[in-house]
Amino acid sequence: MELKTKFHGDIKVEQKNVITFEHGIPGFEEEREFVILPFEDTPFSIMQSIAAPGLAFVTADPFMYFPEYDFTLPDSVVSELEIKDQQDIFIQVIVTLRDELKESTANLQAPVIINKVKNIGKQVVFNDNHYTSRHLIFTAAAEERGV
Repeated sequence: MELKTKFHGDIKVEQKNVITFEHGIPGFEEEREFVILPFEDTPFSIMQSIAAPGLAFVTADPFMYFPEYDFTLPDSVVSELEIKDQQDIFIQVIVTLRDELKESTANLQAPVIINKVKNIGKQVVFNDNHYTSRHLIFTAAAEERGV
């Protein structure tokens, strides 16, 4: 299918790569289909809406920047996403890039969980104080790891 995107222009994507979010994502409940696209020459990806060309989120693998990142998915999410095995999931966090790159943040409070076998996803919002929506991604520890 032809897709108009915010960062990649017009591209072709295969239906098998479309990820369905049954209830959308918080704040964008009407947007239910996305694709994850590499953001060329960066460690980031773009989560692009299929229906809205201007709606795209910069995402990243949280473990690249926060190796200690840890959470437990509620049983309801495991059931909703039909997760059978830990290897079935792909985790991304939404990143807010700033003009001053070192001020960019990751939302660790609401990771995007994707069942990569079934291509269904959900942004899970944790209501504890352990993580916030604005963790600096370029910390001294990240620099030591070369990211």
